[in-house]
Amino acid sequence: FWLKATSSDLTWRLHGFLPPHLAAMKTLVQEETIKVPKGIKISIKSKIVEVEGKHGKLTRDFKHLPIELYLASSGHEVRAKMYFAKSKQLSMLRSVCSHISNLFDGVQKKFEYKMRLVYAHFPINATITNGGKTVEIRNFLGEKRVRTINMLEGVKVEKSTGTKDEIIITGTDIDCTSRSAALVRQSCLVKDKDIRKFLDGVYVSSHGTLED
Repeated sequence: FWLKATSSDLTWRLHGFLPPHLAAMKTLVQEETIKVPKGIKISIKSKIVEVEGKHGKLTRDFKHLPIELYLASSGHEVRAKMYFAKSKQLSMLRSVCSHISNLFDGVQKKFEYKMRLVYAHFPINATITNGGKTVEIRNFLGEKRVRTINMLEGVKVEKSTGTKDEIIITGTDIDCTSRSAALVRQSCLVKDKDIRKFLDGVYVSSHGTLED
């Protein structure tokens, strides 16, 4: 092996490194598997995944990824395959499985983001309108401006019954639910003041799936 190595290869090895043409080695084939939970219908057609459960239907498109996506074990497993990939590219396999797992959780349990209204002096007033699709925030740092935040598609917002100054955002799609929470958070940012002292705002206190 050492006799076959070129002088440049030997230089790399003497310094404790692999030569570039060996360091970027590709994996022949890599596979990740995820089990389909009971009571969920799933279909995969040309990398478009459709999942249906008791809380509705969700679709996600993976056409932008160079992977092979198919159902196995009579529709009880989802498999993602990748050929001739470098180590960094292989990370997208696990990401795809995580996205599909979130689709399963969404149609089975729904996602929930709890947000607390935090204030030191001026009480923040949140009003839910439009049947839970819009939240209006008033009196933030004593400002007269009404901040109106529309929830994204399939997301609802409500006031917490058990906790004071708390709103709860729920939805089946984790992307839309978390982005709706981010829109509320970003609507109440403190400008032109020291944010270490002025801690007023609407913050995510906890998030996860709804328990049945």
